[in-house]
Amino acid sequence: RRPRRSAGPVSEAESGGSQGVGAPLGVMSALEKQLHLGRLPPRPPLPGGGGQSGSKMRMGPGRKRDFSPVLWSQYFESMEDVVVENETGKDTFRIYKSGLEGPVLLLLHGGGHSALSWAVFTSAIINRIQCRIVALDLRGHGETKVRNPEDLSAETMAKDVGNVVEALYGDLPPPIMLIGHSMGGAIAVHTAVANLVPSLLGLCMIDVVEGTAMDALNSMQNFLRSRPKTFKSLENAIEWSVKSGQIRNLESARVSMVGQVKQCEGAASPECPKAIVEGIIEEEEEDEEDEEGGGSVNKRKKEDDTETKKEHLYTWRIELAKTEKYWDGWFRGLSNLFLSCPTPKLLLLAGVDRLDKDLTIGQMQGKFQMQVLPQCGHAVHEDAPDKVAEAVATFLIRHRFTEPIGGFQCVFPAC
Repeated sequence: RRPRRSAGPVSEAESGGSQGVGAPLGVMSALEKQLHLGRLPPRPPLPGGGGQSGSKMRMGPGRKRDFSPVLWSQYFESMEDVVVENETGKDTFRIYKSGLEGPVLLLLHGGGHSALSWAVFTSAIINRIQCRIVALDLRGHGETKVRNPEDLSAETMAKDVGNVVEALYGDLPPPIMLIGHSMGGAIAVHTAVANLVPSLLGLCMIDVVEGTAMDALNSMQNFLRSRPKTFKSLENAIEWSVKSGQIRNLESARVSMVGQVKQCEGAASPECPKAIVEGIIEEEEEDEEDEEGGGSVNKRKKEDDTETKKEHLYTWRIELAKTEKYWDGWFRGLSNLFLSCPTPKLLLLAGVDRLDKDLTIGQMQGKFQMQVLPQCGHAVHEDAPDKVAEAVATFLIRHRFTEPIGGFQCVFPAC
C-alpha cells in the first residue's frame, strides 16, 4: 500500500485528474476522504505499548492536563461548621451548602472520601431542580472534628447524621432525601431505618450492594496497601487519583482529593513514614529530558525526592486499614434494610452485575427504582456527575417532591 500523504495542495498532474476513491486526499471531497480513511488499517499503537489507561493520550505539543487543586467555593455557595453538643462535650461537623428552596439533599460520602466528592454533582443538580444541598464530612473524614474519630460504627455515624439534622433545623426539619455513596450509602440506610431523620422523603444508594460489598472486603486490605503512603504535593495526589482510575473525572478529582489528603505535620510524624514519595512523572517531562540528554529520569526523580521536605508531604486524612472492624457492620444485612425502608428508593449502580439476590428480587417486585450508569468506576457520582444529577432529579420530579428549573426535561427510565 502506498504511504499516506499529508493533506495539502496537490496539482492536477499529481492527482491524475481524478477524484475517485484512489485519488490523493488533498483533492478529495470530505465524504471521499472519510470513505478512503475507512479502508485504511488502524494506526499502530504508540511505542511503549498500553492504551489510554496506561498513559494519557498526547493532545499536541505542550498540551498538559491541569492537576492543580480547586477551591470548594467554585461549586458550593457556603461552608459551615455545625456544633453538636451532648453530655460528654462538643463535636464539630463540616458541611457545604447550596440552594435556598426545595427539599434538602443530604449527601454522605464514601469511606476515605469527603463532602467535596459531591462538588461537581452539586453544581449539576442545583441547575436542574429546586433543591438545597447539604454535603457532610462524616466523622474521621474531611474537616470534621470529633472527640472519638476512631469510632466509625454504623450506629454512631447514623446518630451523627441525625444530630446534624437536628442542630441545623431543630424540631421542624424540611423534607430531606438521604443520598449516600458506598459507605455513605450504608450509613444513609442505617439512618433511615433508625428513623433519625423524621422528615425523610427519599433514599438513594450509589454503587453499594451488600453481596458485592461483603465479597470485596476480603481484598480491601490489599487494595489499601497498594496505594501510595504519601504524595509530594496536592497536584501529585490529584494526578495519581486520575491516572490510577480511582476518579475518572479530572474536574472532580481537582476538588475532591483536597478533602482526602492532608499535609504532614512534620518529619517525625508517624503519619508520614520515611519513605520515597511515590511521584508520577509527566510524559512530557520525560520526553524533554530524553531529547536534551540531560541525565536519566530516575536520577532526576531521586533528586526531587531528596529535596522534598518531609513536612511538605501529603498523606491520607484517615487510615482506612484501621477501620476494618467496622466494615462488616456497615454492609451486613444492608439489602434487606434498604428494602424495608418505607420511603421511595433509588439505587444507582456502575454495573448490573453488582446486584445481589435480595435486591434482584426486590427490583423485580418494583420495591425500588434502579438505574445503571455504565462506563463509570466505583465513584459514580464523581465519574458521571451529570448523569447522576439527571437520575436523582428525575426521581424527585417523578414523585413530585420538587420542580424542574432551567428548562430541564425529565427522561424517565424504561425499567
